[in-house]
Amino acid sequence: MLSSIEFVRQSLELHLFFARIMKEHSFFLEIGFTQKDSNLILKADTLRMEFDNLLADTISLSNGVVSSSVLQSGEVITPFTLKAEIASAYFTGIDIPTDLTEAEEALMGDELMVVNPMLEQEVFMLNQRAMRLVSALVQFKTRLLSGVISCKIFTSNYPLLIDHILREAKFYYQLIQRLQNREDINLEKEAYEQEVFWNRIMAEHSKFIRGLLDPTENELINTANNFGNEFDKLTKEAIEAMDAAMPIAKVTEDSLKATIEIKKFKQQGTQGLVDCKIKSIIIPLLGDHTLREANHYLRLLKIFKTAKK
Repeated sequence: MLSSIEFVRQSLELHLFFARIMKEHSFFLEIGFTQKDSNLILKADTLRMEFDNLLADTISLSNGVVSSSVLQSGEVITPFTLKAEIASAYFTGIDIPTDLTEAEEALMGDELMVVNPMLEQEVFMLNQRAMRLVSALVQFKTRLLSGVISCKIFTSNYPLLIDHILREAKFYYQLIQRLQNREDINLEKEAYEQEVFWNRIMAEHSKFIRGLLDPTENELINTANNFGNEFDKLTKEAIEAMDAAMPIAKVTEDSLKATIEIKKFKQQGTQGLVDCKIKSIIIPLLGDHTLREANHYLRLLKIFKTAKK
């Protein structure tokens, strides 16, 4: 059973990463609709602001509680997040609360020794609230995906992107649920599941980037395409290792190398988007969003690799 200290720390670290991801999913959906679907724009906007509030409350509980390793990993914010938010707010006219990013920049990590029972209760309630909110977002994304596939709704977001962010929301919900049940994490079992999940996510990021670049950006398109193929292969290998209960150490090593490389690609890409050096229809915040997910996965892979030694 998870200790009180681990429950509090892991819960807050999870929300620092995923609540921001979910609020940005809502933002990406919001800017993809046409004026005809003003009701969907409003629904996405409402969800986005609710996740803003969830993230704000997470930040207020996190100072001196979460691990320095998480804060320094680049999964909470990157050096580009603030600029990407300012540029994306400018392009869309949507008010993105950059004060949350500034508050995250000021967060201090610590190795928590004791947990105040009141803090533990607050985190439990925060988790309950997050589950309700994620559940509402899952329902919205499910309805949207169905509408897009049946040609009842038009959006500038790929059907695969909607399916992709739907899977991420369901994954987030499951992780909160496990924390609420105080489940201990089996790192070996976790490695199989996480590597299958995140290798597929990295492959799809590469394909989205490939498809949103201007057709003249041949070099970047080819690089993105190669990453897509590489992570498709790694996803297949992770599934085969899991199904055959084979050691996953080699897949972890290969995934680590590939994720280090795709992180560099996304870093350069986000910098290029923020500095207006890349021709594309990629909103700058999407570049930063995919970079943070690569940073998150990189931290997990390093944990899995160390655990196997």
